[in-house]
Formats: sequence, C-alpha cells, structure tokens
Amino acid sequence: MGGVLRTAVVPVLVGMAAPAVAQQAVAGQQATARVFSLDQALVEGLDRNRDLATARLELESAQGRVREAWSSVFPTLDLNASYTRNVSVPANFLPRIIFDPDADPNELVAVKFGADNAWSFQLRAEQKLFQASAFVGVSAAGRYQALQREVVRGQAIEVATRIKLGYYDALLAREAVRLSENTVQRVRQTLDETRKLNEAGLSSSYDVLRLEVELANLEPQLRRARNAALASRRALAVDLASEDLESVDVTGSLFDFAPADEAVTEGPAVTLVADGGHTDATAELEQAVDIALDSRSDLRQLRLTEDLRHTELRVEQSEYLPQVSLFGTYSINAQQNGSPAFFGASDAQRSYGRQVGIQVSMPLFAGFRRPARTAQIRANIASTRTQTALVSDLAKAEIRTLLEQMTEARERVRGQRLAVRQAERGYEIARAQYREGIGSQLEVTDAEVALRQSEFNYAEAVYDFVSAEARLDQAMGVVPELQRASALAMERESRIP
Repeated sequence: MGGVLRTAVVPVLVGMAAPAVAQQAVAGQQATARVFSLDQALVEGLDRNRDLATARLELESAQGRVREAWSSVFPTLDLNASYTRNVSVPANFLPRIIFDPDADPNELVAVKFGADNAWSFQLRAEQKLFQASAFVGVSAAGRYQALQREVVRGQAIEVATRIKLGYYDALLAREAVRLSENTVQRVRQTLDETRKLNEAGLSSSYDVLRLEVELANLEPQLRRARNAALASRRALAVDLASEDLESVDVTGSLFDFAPADEAVTEGPAVTLVADGGHTDATAELEQAVDIALDSRSDLRQLRLTEDLRHTELRVEQSEYLPQVSLFGTYSINAQQNGSPAFFGASDAQRSYGRQVGIQVSMPLFAGFRRPARTAQIRANIASTRTQTALVSDLAKAEIRTLLEQMTEARERVRGQRLAVRQAERGYEIARAQYREGIGSQLEVTDAEVALRQSEFNYAEAVYDFVSAEARLDQAMGVVPELQRASALAMERESRIP
C-alpha cells in the first residue's frame, strides 16, 4: 500500500500547489474525526482488526480440538432404555409334534413370544486400557493448538506492520498537503510582489502571467494531494475496523519518526544500523538472520507444521496396534400383559443382567489404506522441509535488502536535512535580491523549485527509512510496538469499571 500511495504522492509533492478554499472544509471534517497516535492505532487495530479476529477464532477451534482429543481417553458411559407396547404380539410357527408327539410332523402351530408390554434398560461403561492412536491424537491436537497460537502471533505481527505502514502513509500524505500549501503560499507571495513591481514598472507583464499560470497549474495537484490523504486515512480505518471510514485521523508528524543524527532509535531493526553503517555489515546480517530464524512467524509455523505431520504419521502407524478396553454392563428386562405397570408388577416379570469383561480388537487388513496414508504424510513432511529451506533463504535475502535500504535511507535523511536548510536559505536570498531589483523572477522560481524538491526528497527519505524499519521488524518477527500496544490495552481495560 505504501508503494501505491507514494506513486500518487510523488507527482503531488513535485508539483506542490494549492488553493486555500478547501482548507476549512478539511478542517471541519477533521474536527469530528477520531485522532490516533501510532500506539493508540495499534491498540485499536489489534483489538478490532477482522483478520486477527478470524485467527483468534481459529485458535478457539483448536482449543476445542484438544478437548475433543482428550475425550477419547476418558471412560464412556451409555444408557439405553425403551418401552414397547405390542398391539398384537408377534408369533412364530413351530412343528406341532413338539407339543403333541402324536401330531403330524408336517403340521405347524403358531406360538406367541412376548407380552403386551415390554421394557428394557441397559447401562454400559467402557474404559480404554490401550489405544495408541488416542494418546498420540492428544499430542497431535496439542501441536495443532500450538500452530494456531503461532498463527495468531504471526497475524498480529502482520496487522501491526500494516497499521504502521498505513500510519506512515497517512503522515506522508499529510506532509504532501502541507508542502503543497507552503508552495502555494510562496507562489502567491511572489505573485503579489511581482504585481507590485509590475505596477511600478520594475517587472514585465510576462513575469506576472508566468506566475499566474504556475499557480493555476498547482490547484489540481493540491486537490490530488488532499484526495490521497483521505484515501490513506480510509485505508487505515479499514485495518482499524472503524465503522465510519471517514472518522479516522492521525496525530504527529512524519519527521517525529526520522532517525536522529546519533541514531538512538528504539527497536531491534534500528539498533542493527544504530552506528549509521559504521558497524561490521556481516555481523549485522548474521545478528538479524539469527533473530529471524528464531522469531519469524512463518518459519515457526513451518517448524510446528512439520512436528504436527510427524505426529500424524505416528497416529497412522498406531493403527497397526491392538486396542484393549474394559467394559461393564447392567441391564433390566421386563414383560407384562394387560395394563402396563412400570417394569412389571413383580420380580417374576423382570430379569436382571450384570456383565464385566475385556475386549481386544486387532486390525488385520484395511485394503492398503494405511500404507497409502503413511506415504502421503511422509511426502507432506518432505514438502514442509523444502518450504522451510526456501523461506529461510528468502528471509536472508529480504533482511539483507532491508538492511541496505535502511542504511541508504538514513544517509539520505542526513543529506536531505542539510539540503532543505540550504534550499531555504537560497530561496530567501533569491527573493531578497528580486525585491531589491538585482535578481530575476526566474531565479526566484528556480530557488522555489529547488526548495520544493529538497523538501520532497527529505520527506521521501524519512518515509523510506521508517517503512524499511517496519518491514525489517516484520521480517525478523520482532515488532517492539506490539508490547507497548499490549501494555496500553491492559491499562485501558484496568480503567474500565
């Protein structure tokens, strides 16, 4: 998003212009906006961001899977009860010779089995004594929960980085508007002076016309700058899950985050270049890579995924082992004719059963399903290892690039800070000479363009530095603002009655 915004802001900063008519309308909109500092924006975003909320819900689901896995090793208790009313008692046909030895052997007689009312009750308890897949499944669910917890952490880092970059985008857009308004003010001031000189016969009408054309060309660029500022604030509002996309504004200045000359800036990413490039570059890179390999979320997720795949492989292999369980049952059966009496009128109409035992189940053949699944899991493990190696190499390349970008941006900030001071001095000299009649309007215009370009270069250098810093923190998996945001969130909750 920062690259897109800067593409829109660069021509605006190069042009730098503005009518002042829209300033009051913008001020009116900002009066009703919620103004955030960077820490406040992070607290709001980490609490309300929808992507992070989805990751937290996935973690809750993983916690439910852990509880579900533990249920497979606990005892089970089942109760079954039924009542049957036989409108007509079913009958079976038996040879009559069973009841009458003199009967024809081929003759059958209907014999009713059962009574008008029948009750049954059974209580069964079972405890698994040995089921390897259940215990390994508990371990797999725990690893899945650890993976989802790391997913939440990684999503929090991503959201925090996105909010930081969005915040810097908004500050850069605001700086674009400010520089545009300053340019407009300078051009208007020069135009007023040129008109007076023209009336006095000390300046040509062409100089006046040239400044009027320049001012007219700057007006659409100022509108573009203000639109870019609104767009950047809307993008930040989306990350903050604000109900009103127009209600978010930021406080402070982009230059509040500029590196100081002595570079005592907070955060692990900045401390790596705290000496302005005078420390050993190889040691910096090794330090950053070591932090990334230990803390980078995508690498952690891949390692946890590999552990989970190994556990899944053990689960599949445990299916070859027998299952042993202890069971016990208690049952009551009763039958009665006539009007129903609950479980019979006496013990003569009911019977009791009690059983205990051990059950052993041994899988022998499942149609080559288990070898096929084992091969799939082994392939997934190899794929995860390949991804881990790839991400590690990409992390090293990314960190090296970002360290170089931070060092280069720091040097540009130092150089452009001096260039702005020199350009301001040059513009004041050109204006003074023009007012005294010893300089030309073209010299004033050139000095203003040089000042405009210097101010833009300085703002761009600061933006590049803080953006590279934020991305380097993310690449290393360490975002110091997360701890501050968590502390602020806890402090805010403690104040809620």
